[in-house]
Amino acid sequence: MTMATTRDVDRRVFGGVCAGLASRYRYPVTRVRAATVAFSVATAGLGGIAYLALWRYLPAGDGVSLPESPRELTPAIETIPRPVEATSEQDPPPAASEAASPATPGAAHVSNGSLATEVEARDPSAAVYGPVAGDLPLVRERMLSIAQSVEFEFLKRMLDQALSGSGKLMRPAIALLGGRLGTYELDRLVPLAASVELLHTATLVHDDVIDEAAERRGKPTSAALFGNAASVMLGDYMFAHAADFIAQTDNTQVVRKFASTLIQMANGELTQDVTAFEYSEDVQRYLDRIIGKTASLFATAAEGGAMVGGVPAEQVEAMRLYGLRLGIAFQIVDDLLDFTGDPEVMGKPVGSDLRSGTLTLPAILYMQQRAEDNPIKRAFEGIRQNANFERAIAEIGESGVLDESRRTAERFADEAREALEAIPTGEVRDTLEGLVDYVLERKS
Repeated sequence: MTMATTRDVDRRVFGGVCAGLASRYRYPVTRVRAATVAFSVATAGLGGIAYLALWRYLPAGDGVSLPESPRELTPAIETIPRPVEATSEQDPPPAASEAASPATPGAAHVSNGSLATEVEARDPSAAVYGPVAGDLPLVRERMLSIAQSVEFEFLKRMLDQALSGSGKLMRPAIALLGGRLGTYELDRLVPLAASVELLHTATLVHDDVIDEAAERRGKPTSAALFGNAASVMLGDYMFAHAADFIAQTDNTQVVRKFASTLIQMANGELTQDVTAFEYSEDVQRYLDRIIGKTASLFATAAEGGAMVGGVPAEQVEAMRLYGLRLGIAFQIVDDLLDFTGDPEVMGKPVGSDLRSGTLTLPAILYMQQRAEDNPIKRAFEGIRQNANFERAIAEIGESGVLDESRRTAERFADEAREALEAIPTGEVRDTLEGLVDYVLERKS
């Protein structure tokens, strides 16, 4: 496997150190880089913090069930055969007879529609969140609450900066919609939804450290404002609070799901960083990676909400599949926008992922078409990088790979809709179907 080494000197956080060690001790630079990244994540304490926060809530002798293999989740697209779908190994939730419909007196809470206007004013896309739009401010309030009790002013400023973004709260909305299928208890569903979004935000803080990113969505990153070391600890602090929130669901199945999702996400992020500027990436490895770093959290939000709501096992599994397929479609669309989006809206230049060494679906399909004359390969090898990147980005925009990538996203979206066939008809199902359309049509 050939990997370019120019990236180690010029572009990443540990590049110069890795190249220096490899040169001095004559170790393969790929091994030095992998070891350095693994060590940095280990010292960040992700696994340790999550474990310390969660162990007391897990029954003695029980282990965390590892998630199913991402390779069992491949869609029916022309370039990839469809394998047999694995079944969920989660314990079944309470029977339907034990769960009260949100429309019945047994429901713990009815959505506060008066808050929906506030959500839509902040983000017009919230109109697609239907019956849970009015409860999303409660999720945001719960997230912001972690800064209120902080006495250390510097940490408080970091938290305020990291949590003040204009996120669309799509993952929390999906979690609340899953709960709407059963007993809608906001005392447990709001912490679940907040933990999902807080986990997502923490990973972005760590990503910006690893990527040396000065801006995200046109705003300064925590790393740029406060430094890398402080930002790593900020991410750890949010990971710990996310674990505390998930424990407030009082559902050990959801706690296990949270822990396994954290494992998947860390693995996906490590894979992306270690394989940066590696031009042997293929479609299947790309799907494995985005399932770990993106789709797994969508699946956890959907499945976790249904679990907390106490819906039948068939609907829990349907929500998991829905979230997983929707998350894959979401990431593919995100990767398309890297080539087609408005830089002002996206907050980054066109082709930023490719320039940073990350191969997404459009770039992979383009490389397969241009095996003999490949400007991406030359750029990754350090040969006239700017010129070759510019040529590749222009040719990707003019070729048919963007259309092919969009068709792939649409196939995953169709599979998300198919998963909803097990969900009762009504406002919740209509909203979930509308979210699929929103993901495909979004511009940022």
